[in-house]
Amino acid sequence: MTSTCLVTGGAGFIGCALSSTLPDHFARVVAMDNLHPQVHPTQDRPAALDKRVEFFHGDVTSPQDWDRLLADLKPTAVIHLAAETGTGQSLTEATRHAAVNVVGTTQLLDALVRHESLPERIVLTSSRAVYGEGAWKSSDGTLSYPGQRSRAMLESGTWDFPGLTATPFNSHRVVPAPTSVYGSTKLAQEHILRSWCLAMNVTPVLYRLQNVYGPGQSLINPYTGIVSLFAQKAKAGEVIPVYEDGEIIRDFVFIDDVADAIVAGTLHSGANQYPYDIGSGEATSIMDLAKITAAHYGAPAPEVNGKFRDGDVRSASCTIEESKAALGWEPQVMVEEGVRRLCDWIDASGTPVS
Repeated sequence: MTSTCLVTGGAGFIGCALSSTLPDHFARVVAMDNLHPQVHPTQDRPAALDKRVEFFHGDVTSPQDWDRLLADLKPTAVIHLAAETGTGQSLTEATRHAAVNVVGTTQLLDALVRHESLPERIVLTSSRAVYGEGAWKSSDGTLSYPGQRSRAMLESGTWDFPGLTATPFNSHRVVPAPTSVYGSTKLAQEHILRSWCLAMNVTPVLYRLQNVYGPGQSLINPYTGIVSLFAQKAKAGEVIPVYEDGEIIRDFVFIDDVADAIVAGTLHSGANQYPYDIGSGEATSIMDLAKITAAHYGAPAPEVNGKFRDGDVRSASCTIEESKAALGWEPQVMVEEGVRRLCDWIDASGTPVS
């Protein structure tokens, strides 16, 4: 049987990054995407999508679109990227996030059954958002799950949980407990996909991605990520505003490293009980990120403004040893080099800044 890979959300940031490699391993690669205007303002096929990839304009929530696509397509592998990803936006557009992330996934699965077109493997890109605040450690080493920071805590400037220290996420040890609607929908995706795949004798391969950034990401989508926002502020000579006290922790993982990890799992992974944590393995404060970005452009020093976002977690990083060993993969681009590459791409693209 000719090997075919279907990539949902395939015209997005990660989909385009995968598109240059997947055709080397599959006879046919098809990208399905609805070209949402928040990401694709012109509604055109992205130039970054490899010419060897077929493009299908369709919405994962639409059974009619699935029927049109699967009428002549029997994928051997599905990479399910399609998702709404705005953590803050999910608080005010919860239905939209649930429709795309949860119902979009069940529509995919129903369509595969309806067309008797079960693939060998389905790969899901989930998110570090499923962990919420994760596990925190007390002075005696005891782990606990303090849960979501309350509005009262944030308004008083109590950024951390008193007496506790954050620990890195790890799917083998940290129990997911989302603090956002977005994170909850991604965890639901994981549960739905794993239970369906195991019942249908399809291999489920799950990833929990940290903060993905790099050349090719949307520069117009306000929910696309903090790295591009900081870069555009610094390029314009503006002061980068830093939330809370500047000590919010994130793991920024470069797009090429994410694509390499996904390809490795798509080609070789068995069913993984514990999702692959994919990050750089480095915890970086938001203030340090702002300083790196400002220095690149010679912009003014970043300033802490004490603002906060509801649903934001204080510390999000991960350990990647298990993922490295299982996938034969290792991140190559750390944050300073990655920021430089992103800024160089922004400069070369001639993107205007405000």
